[in-house]
Amino acid sequence: MIDNLRPGWKSLVGVLAAGAVFGAATSLANAVAHLSVDLESREATTNGWSIIEIVSVLLDSGWAWAGLAVLAGFLATRAKQGGLGARSLARGAVAGVVALLAATAVYYAVDTVVHDVPLGSYVYDTVFWWAASVTLGPILGAIGSCARRLGAIGVLAKATVPVGAAVQMVVIPPGRNEVITTIGQWVVWTTAAVAIGVMVVRFLGVQRHRNYSREADSL
Repeated sequence: MIDNLRPGWKSLVGVLAAGAVFGAATSLANAVAHLSVDLESREATTNGWSIIEIVSVLLDSGWAWAGLAVLAGFLATRAKQGGLGARSLARGAVAGVVALLAATAVYYAVDTVVHDVPLGSYVYDTVFWWAASVTLGPILGAIGSCARRLGAIGVLAKATVPVGAAVQMVVIPPGRNEVITTIGQWVVWTTAAVAIGVMVVRFLGVQRHRNYSREADSL
């Protein structure tokens, strides 16, 4: 059935699915992380950690949610060719908002099941983050639509998430103790450094190839 949808609607379905999966995964990771540790123990407070806690800390970080919106903008425009037009930016902006709205709704819906509380318990939180989604989603989604470009604009757009993640690890360190904080920071910093390095190398390679082609054509 999805194959019969128009490209625009197919992209929307994909963005909604990505947001829903991310929201559900984040809620479940948080729940499992809380159940896996005894917060009343001294070890848990000072140096206890687990892999699921690291996953929870990373998924429930602001940079990860921002990355979802950027990814949505990229997915919504990846099939488009040609220059960076207003229509492409608009499509990415809408995708960023839709992904964050879906992720927020599913996150709190799963939370109500996991914690066995009425759905109304999260009305304020849902509305607050929906407002944030509508405010920031368009910017992040538009950045995602720029990430498909091969030039400097594309590199800067792709670098937005890893750079933002690295900065957040300094400004707002994750985790409930120093061990989790340190592990989370190094995971993000290492991944961000590798990602940015790959982007720069690829960009320089493309530029070198273009310069070589121009020189060859001029001969």
